[in-house]
Amino acid sequence: MSQDSEKDSQSASSICPQDKIVFDAERGEYICTETGEVIEERAIDQGPEWRAFTPEEKEKRSRVGGPLNQTIHDRGLSTLIDWKDKDAMGRTLDPRRRLEALRWRKWQIRARIQSSIDRNLAQAMNELERIGNLLNLPKSVKDEAALIYRKAVEKGLVRGRSIESVVAAAIYAACRRMKIARTLDEISQFTKANRKEVARCYRLLLRELDVEVPVSDSKDYVTRIGSLLRLSGAVMKTAAEILDKAKNVGLTAGKDPAGLAAAAIYIAALQNDDRRTQKEIAQVAGVTEVTVRNRYKELINELKIQIPTQ
Repeated sequence: MSQDSEKDSQSASSICPQDKIVFDAERGEYICTETGEVIEERAIDQGPEWRAFTPEEKEKRSRVGGPLNQTIHDRGLSTLIDWKDKDAMGRTLDPRRRLEALRWRKWQIRARIQSSIDRNLAQAMNELERIGNLLNLPKSVKDEAALIYRKAVEKGLVRGRSIESVVAAAIYAACRRMKIARTLDEISQFTKANRKEVARCYRLLLRELDVEVPVSDSKDYVTRIGSLLRLSGAVMKTAAEILDKAKNVGLTAGKDPAGLAAAAIYIAALQNDDRRTQKEIAQVAGVTEVTVRNRYKELINELKIQIPTQ
């Protein structure tokens, strides 16, 4: 476009109000609906070169990749060569092509993992996925744990420590942040590291990364314990109300939240005539029967709870 035409378009756009300017996609022109003047012509179309009329057709023709995945060491940005040894039509490759694909695959793996940090993240993300699947954690928790671990790698906190321990600590911190009821014992039992080592790494993450972790609430354990015991919604609601009363009078301070939740569920089950033994509840909650019994006595004595006769 010449300088004169640029000046004309600028003067026209200054005269025509912005809300009166429309874009003609077929001609690539910006036109004023009041005066009919062409403000700009030969505008570049930033959209795709194809057209789609249904969501299925749009998804099929789109060439955009998937979203970033924090649980993959390279966030899913690199390509992946399949191991099926088949072409685009599903036909098996001949031996010569198969050897070529094997060579491509080897170099592609080397290109994905180049530095020691890449190797560390690749091993850690596999471990995170394994533990997350065993604990039935949602994807949001695994993504949060992956972000925490990446920060630890950037700060050099993993050097000299077991990858399993730091991954388990990151998972525990993510569970606390997302209010998913998982204890340190549950997480550490799926790793070769012991609970003491995982707890040490957890405290290190909190101190060095400034990760804000809310105080563990016993109500977060009610839904999980209740669902595993197949209790009704009324029982879980009653248990949550008991824990609210206990919190108001200061009974929850310094107590294990899982043990308090187990005792509240035991009381609520008795009140709603959906009885469960202390042994059953203790096994699901991951605490001892003695803990359930002691918390049970504290709750009924301090809150003056009436238990129906058995």
